[in-house]
Amino acid sequence: MSEQIRDLLEVDEFTPGLVGPEQRWAGTVSDGGRIETHTPAGCWGPMITPSFRGGHEVTRPIGVEGAEVGDAIAVHIRDVEVTSVATSTGSMAERDEAFADDPFVDHRCPECGTEWPETIVEGTGEEAIRCQECGANASSFGFEYGYTVAFDEDRTVGLTLDHDGAHELATRAEEAMALPENSQQHPILLYEPDEMPGALGRLTPFIGNIGTTPAVELPDSHNAGDFGQFLIGASHDWGLADEDALAARTDGHLDSNDVRPGATLVCPVRVPGGGLYVGDLHANQGDGELSLHTTDVSGRTTLDVEVVKRRSSRPAPTPEPSRSPAYCTTILQYWASTGTGAR
Repeated sequence: MSEQIRDLLEVDEFTPGLVGPEQRWAGTVSDGGRIETHTPAGCWGPMITPSFRGGHEVTRPIGVEGAEVGDAIAVHIRDVEVTSVATSTGSMAERDEAFADDPFVDHRCPECGTEWPETIVEGTGEEAIRCQECGANASSFGFEYGYTVAFDEDRTVGLTLDHDGAHELATRAEEAMALPENSQQHPILLYEPDEMPGALGRLTPFIGNIGTTPAVELPDSHNAGDFGQFLIGASHDWGLADEDALAARTDGHLDSNDVRPGATLVCPVRVPGGGLYVGDLHANQGDGELSLHTTDVSGRTTLDVEVVKRRSSRPAPTPEPSRSPAYCTTILQYWASTGTGAR
């Protein structure tokens, strides 16, 4: 963990799909300080990038001054800004030959068998992601039903596109997704799906994966009670023996649309410094991610953080009443993980 403590920490470096104490840290912010991030899209981009070990591309862990194991970190979400001008999404189809146990985690080339192969892009469409070793289509995913949506300049509404519009964006996919310089994912706009043109939707951006570093290394998308179930009994490097082993998670992958400006999250500290991370921003979503995916986008966040000691006279932070579900979900998880709340 970095020893230099900053009142404002700007973070633009990311992990290849993993969260855990062995990841290189982005830096340390002061207790009461501010974090600003610019993150690439989660889910679909990392999913079609076979070198990734998880389904997201979150920031490297961020230390918070004075955070010790057993404490909590209160994260006040001040702003979430969409920077992508478009994205593609939909329901997924797995390519069984391109993975072993888990299509989000243990990728392999279906032709040459290379694990987590490095890949290149050739053209557009679902055949575009090619193994660098043998040239085969190496992606673990395609669309069962997919669409492309473009946003207005103010990022207030989105409109799904026809074939010509989706193809035009695919030819400049990285630019349209506004992937940060240090991102390593392939942009999902390359797939150019166009099955639902002409649908209009309002943007209400939020953060899909934000939390603290678990005490053991996990795929970032699987640091959750639901997705984490796929780790139990898995044969890859991050497989877990049983449900008890999954208790090491910190539940960062919430996918709750309450996690937006005005919300306060209270997250458990499992490693010294906490190791806060951020990623998987969504442009909009209903009350639940029913098709497993929504409008994944690149974007910027502004967060203020403070340490809540395990036994402290400092009162627990009070969120705005309209944002309380995100707060309550996380503080209950903190109590359950430590056996006691801040007091």
